[in-house]
Amino acid sequence: MGISWHKRERVWGWLFASPWIIGFCVFFAFPLFSSIYYSFTSYSILQPGEFVGLQNYRTLMQDPVFWDAVYNTVYFTVFFVPLSIIFGVSLALFLNMRVKGMAVYRTIFFLPTLVPQVALAVLWVWLLNPQFGLVNGMLASVGIDGPAWLGDESWSKPSLILMSLWAIGQAVVIYLAGLHDIPQDYYDAADVDGANWFQKIKSVTLPLLTPVIFYNLVMGVIGAFQQFTLPYTLTKGQGTPANSLMFYVMYLYDNGFKYFKMGYASAMAWILFLIIMLLTGLIFLTSKRWVHYQGR
Repeated sequence: MGISWHKRERVWGWLFASPWIIGFCVFFAFPLFSSIYYSFTSYSILQPGEFVGLQNYRTLMQDPVFWDAVYNTVYFTVFFVPLSIIFGVSLALFLNMRVKGMAVYRTIFFLPTLVPQVALAVLWVWLLNPQFGLVNGMLASVGIDGPAWLGDESWSKPSLILMSLWAIGQAVVIYLAGLHDIPQDYYDAADVDGANWFQKIKSVTLPLLTPVIFYNLVMGVIGAFQQFTLPYTLTKGQGTPANSLMFYVMYLYDNGFKYFKMGYASAMAWILFLIIMLLTGLIFLTSKRWVHYQGR
């Protein structure tokens, strides 16, 4: 008895999907589960290492640089994510206005997103140079002595937040798409009720934009905890001054690929994974109270 048509279709489906399945297993699943084991070993790239149990995790709890990296990352996340939402929504509302030449303005605000992170870092190092930088030059023209910015432990993280906010064009585009998805009928009803522009934004725009804000909030938190390229380029991987720009993923990278402490780095990776999963789950739980979907 021959093979049925449905079975042949299933076999061919698995055959066509097999390259992706093999790639997923070899390049994602195997390294992922291997890292769990390696986090309990002293494995390095040069030596196989030995099973050390929870030693890597205990050492991390006593590592001052680890806690500096945790603090810097949390600091960046706490300030950057809310500011990116506030500035992103504000810019989207401005760019949603019906003004002549608005396409040009939208392009201008999106252009920084196209700049590579390394080029962005080089540009801002020049702008924030305490001696001949453009920012301090403008402040000096109005009688203000600008700080050392990236060279000052107190100003280094705010400087990084400023740089990151300069390139939120991608989030602005998503907010714009969300604004275009809001039916005009709601605004017409608000006009009938005599609502002003502020009341429309408060009672119509923001509630119906909350699904987009929720998405950008989740992605923003995940991205902020994985901040790497910009601070690494700014400090050449040193995290200076005084480890004020040593971020979690930077220290993870240093342990894995500079010091070859792969087991130690694997332990850091899984701690980061658990933190991100916990925060993401918390955001999803609270979303039921503030995220409003049309038709509900």
